[in-house]
Amino acid sequence: MGSSLRHFIKHLQCDKTLFRFLPPPISIRPLSSSSPPPKPSDLYASFFCTLIHLFLSRNRLSKAADAFTAMRNYNFDPESLPSWNHLLREFNNHGMVSQVWFVYSEMIACGVNPNVETRNIVLHSLCKVGRVELALGLLRDTSVGECDVISYNTVIWGFCKYGFVEQGFGLCSEMVKKGFSFDDYTCNILVKGFIDTQLLGYAEWIIDRFGYKVRGYVDVVGFNTLIHGYFKAGNVDAGIEMLDRMTEEGSFPDIVTYNTLIDMFCKMKSFDQAKSIFDELEGSVDRDDNIVILKPSDELEVSVDRDDNIVILKPNVVTYTSLINGYFKQKRVEEALNLYDKMVMDGLSPDVVTYSSVIYGLCKHGRIDDALTLFEKMKGVGVDPNYITYSVFLDFLFKSKNPSVALGVQGQMVVRGILFDVVVFTILMDGLFKHGKFNEAEMMFNDLLASGLVPNCITYSALIDGRFKSGDLDGVESALQEMECKSIPPNVVTYTSLINGFLKLKMLDAALGILKKMVGESVMPNIFTYSSLIDGYFKAGKQEMAIGFYEEMKLSGLEENNFVLDAFVNNYKRKGKMDEAGSFFENMISKGLLPDSANYTSLMDGYFKAGEESAALKMAEEMTVKKIQFDVVAFNVLANGLLGTGKYEVQSVYLSIKELGLTPNIETFNTIIAVYCREGKIINALNLWEEIKSLGLKPNEITINVMIGGLCEAGKVDKAMDLLNEMTSLGFHPNSTNHRVIVNAASKSKNGDHILLMHEHVLAMGLKPSQKVYNALITALCRLGMTRKATSALQDMRKKGFSADTITYNILINGYCKSSHLKKALQTYSHMLVEGVSPTISTYHTLLRGLSKGGLMHDALKLVNDMLERGFEIDLDVYNILLCGYARIGNKKEAIRVYCEMISKGFVPQTSTYNVLISEFAKVGMMSQARELMNEMQVRGVSPNSSTYDIIISGWCKLSMRAELERALRTSYESKAKLLFNEMNEKGFKPCETTVKYVTLVLKRQRKKKKS
Repeated sequence: MGSSLRHFIKHLQCDKTLFRFLPPPISIRPLSSSSPPPKPSDLYASFFCTLIHLFLSRNRLSKAADAFTAMRNYNFDPESLPSWNHLLREFNNHGMVSQVWFVYSEMIACGVNPNVETRNIVLHSLCKVGRVELALGLLRDTSVGECDVISYNTVIWGFCKYGFVEQGFGLCSEMVKKGFSFDDYTCNILVKGFIDTQLLGYAEWIIDRFGYKVRGYVDVVGFNTLIHGYFKAGNVDAGIEMLDRMTEEGSFPDIVTYNTLIDMFCKMKSFDQAKSIFDELEGSVDRDDNIVILKPSDELEVSVDRDDNIVILKPNVVTYTSLINGYFKQKRVEEALNLYDKMVMDGLSPDVVTYSSVIYGLCKHGRIDDALTLFEKMKGVGVDPNYITYSVFLDFLFKSKNPSVALGVQGQMVVRGILFDVVVFTILMDGLFKHGKFNEAEMMFNDLLASGLVPNCITYSALIDGRFKSGDLDGVESALQEMECKSIPPNVVTYTSLINGFLKLKMLDAALGILKKMVGESVMPNIFTYSSLIDGYFKAGKQEMAIGFYEEMKLSGLEENNFVLDAFVNNYKRKGKMDEAGSFFENMISKGLLPDSANYTSLMDGYFKAGEESAALKMAEEMTVKKIQFDVVAFNVLANGLLGTGKYEVQSVYLSIKELGLTPNIETFNTIIAVYCREGKIINALNLWEEIKSLGLKPNEITINVMIGGLCEAGKVDKAMDLLNEMTSLGFHPNSTNHRVIVNAASKSKNGDHILLMHEHVLAMGLKPSQKVYNALITALCRLGMTRKATSALQDMRKKGFSADTITYNILINGYCKSSHLKKALQTYSHMLVEGVSPTISTYHTLLRGLSKGGLMHDALKLVNDMLERGFEIDLDVYNILLCGYARIGNKKEAIRVYCEMISKGFVPQTSTYNVLISEFAKVGMMSQARELMNEMQVRGVSPNSSTYDIIISGWCKLSMRAELERALRTSYESKAKLLFNEMNEKGFKPCETTVKYVTLVLKRQRKKKKS
């Protein structure tokens, strides 16, 4: 609620409250000898009532409720109707609405007839929590006493508070028929109700019909409310006109009017106008200098000229607070703090709202230490933090990823007896959802309901967003149904939460359906709706749709914000178009958008990943120049990028974070530890592991994965197991990644029993067995050719209730093929089909490769036919395998046939395939054909490798050594071998020993010829 609205509440709580006739405090008179002695039951009842009031005064609400229940269980009743009303009023004031109704029911059961005050208290308690229909029924129930204008005003206020202003306005006719006249409260309530539902025309109609010039029912509060409404709707001109009309009708502006103007100009980013009004209030000295003069009023903080009896308005605490808020929103932190100091120097004592506003501003700009200092100072000067102050800290701590500290603050609130309102419950629930604590978040929502509070639209929006995060779509539907039952219409935040949730689940049609529904309900998308749509469709690869939403957003008059900027930059990052990302970023700056730390961090991250180190460092430099808070996330990106280049020493990068005054978080440690492990500096990594624990940080899954991986890579499997044991004692259980890394590290020992022992140890630490876990174990065993132990692991897997999947069978088939157990490989394939597990193309590649290497080309062809029958097509790998297989068994005819077929279908053989063909020609001395094939492979864009040259050179050399060759041919073959050898060296290929031996023999022979 804005600071000006706080003053509206103040108006309602001063001399003109909804309950103008509060009874005088109950006084205890000394007993005289003539007065009858009190009954024991009255004394006990009085004792219980005193105890209840004492509990309530100390905010021990449940104790107060228990005390009343105990009193009734003993059949003690408050001695009089005023005593009952006092209890009702106190329970209502402390927000215990359900208790109010319970006390009221007990009062009726005791035969005590309520009066109009009783009825008004109960009506107010019901309306306060949205039970307006029940309040209306009580208002119309003539059997429980009389009602008055306050009764009607209360129910009208209830209708307006929950958005049913038409029903509230309709109740006015019943009010008039009952003989009750409108008063200024009736009009003010309706004006605010119409403004809250954006029906400004009706609010102005109230002013026209009941203003000072007509009936005099609308006072300065009503005018202030309407002015506030016009400004809030963005209609500044109408607000100024209403200000002029207010003066014309004799309802002079007060300090609240000016505070409203300052507050609204700040919110509309017209800060210069707000500051101008403040300066006018502060610097005015006489009429000629725009002095603000009003009749004296107890509500104003004024200085009085006793001679002329005029009142000069001066800035008060609310004025300063509004402008301080404005400075913070303009990111002019030092000026905000200077104004706060000036306020104190001028003799004004900051109230809890001022302190909360400054604390909020400091938290938002990352100055948490200053915020905590001010928090302690406010308590030191006797200003008790309220639920708003605590909610600021809660919100900041959750957003800065400190949920445990936030929950500690919640505990402080409980200990200090701070009541939780809907906002506090909503912040706690939302924060818990965002940190993956879904059960705790649901419990918080249930606590909200149990406390008698009514969730508002924002609460349900957060609940919907959280249930999307937890994947609870049924819960989302349930929340929407609850909103409908409680007549809480979804607003733009609710619809945006739904759209965002569906987009994250890649349910684009559902998201689009919500968008159409919200527009159909006349709820127009805001900038956050569009940013979610743009980002969601970009991530789904729907570029044209995303751009379409962006253009629609622009046509609706909305300007880009930081989230839209992020969506575009991230999209360009995913596509590797960093030039476009940089251009869009600069274009947004030229339009007046101020990128925040997250925007700069995202762009810097993109530049680093694209290898553009200088551009990334330029972003970091810009952040420094523009004094944009360099938070831990930004530093982590910078550190990760710099260390990724390999140009920077790890320790110096780590120490620089402390030089910047930043506290490393667990992500920082993860980055540094990963680099140490990558460089093999395990001791350094272990030292950081100890530092994490000394700082009270909790290693996360990434930290543990990196440490386990680093230790295993360094051959320290036992140390990795010790670390896992240590984490198990802290409640962490190994995951499938830890298991895979440890099993693979254990396989370096080539000891199957050791591998199985490590597997059992990790299971004993709390790893949940799964198909994925057993597949990793079977892979490690099959890689070493230990197919018997792998089969045993498969049997154990089945005993544990996990069936083999395609991955399992592919691993086993590969293991059998590697160990040349081709019959068992085919049997496993057949068993796979019998079990109904579908093979993949990888299954066929593995089997065909094994059969090809084993020379079983007949079985390979049968398998190819089976593959074709199952809908698979012959791909490049299959052609390569078949060609190599035929070549190995010397069937050059089939090999050439496969080669011609694959070429005709547009496939180009791999270098290794060409090498096999060339080798077969070289073996039988067909070197011209071999050389021709080498030329053809180069024409088709396949580069020869060192093996290709080895084969060709050795082939020419062998051919030149045949005894029956003519001298000219021998010389020609030797020249070709020598020429290719020189070409091989020029390309940087290293010849094998056989090639060197043959070339050496050729050269020796040539030297002998020259000598002879």
